[in-house]
Amino acid sequence: MASRGGAMITGTDGTDFQYRQQVAAPHQISILNKSRLKQCIFFHAILFFVMLAKLTPDILDRLDIFVMEIEELQIPQPLYWEYIWCLSILACFIGLSAAKGNKIREMKKFMILIFALGILPIIYCCLHYFTNVWDYMVAEDGVDYEELGILLWKEYPYCILWYAFCIVGIQIHLFTLLFSWNLLKAWNARIAARKYQ
Repeated sequence: MASRGGAMITGTDGTDFQYRQQVAAPHQISILNKSRLKQCIFFHAILFFVMLAKLTPDILDRLDIFVMEIEELQIPQPLYWEYIWCLSILACFIGLSAAKGNKIREMKKFMILIFALGILPIIYCCLHYFTNVWDYMVAEDGVDYEELGILLWKEYPYCILWYAFCIVGIQIHLFTLLFSWNLLKAWNARIAARKYQ
């Protein structure tokens, strides 16, 4: 590479600058999106522990373990989608491994699993509680929510709590898919550049 008034590196006249920039761009995109993907997986893990806390009474009941303090919380029984969503944390290990080793096939598996185990259960949750949320939103002040069929937990509408979870969860999953897609594009561009050489 030629430098202004300085020595020139042997083997090049500096005209390969554009090519080096094309190779460097996917590398920088890869580094940036790996960092963002790890942040998404971190927030996914936080949501997983929130869900695990919600499922703890049911898990303890299935194991015939009785803890009075947990039973007093009167947490409603879980639906199957909650357990299915918890399986999405296993996909995160595949995603971290794929990001560490730039593994295209593993990253594609990760994206499919996040969609199947993360996004689809959340969509089901939104559809399941939609009528309760709608009834809650259009209800007048002073209405007895239990008469409308709206389950309350600690004086909060259960459906609204789930919608809050779903809003956060869907954002995390969509950003996870976006950063994974960006990584795939960067890795494919790097492979194409190597073939071009």
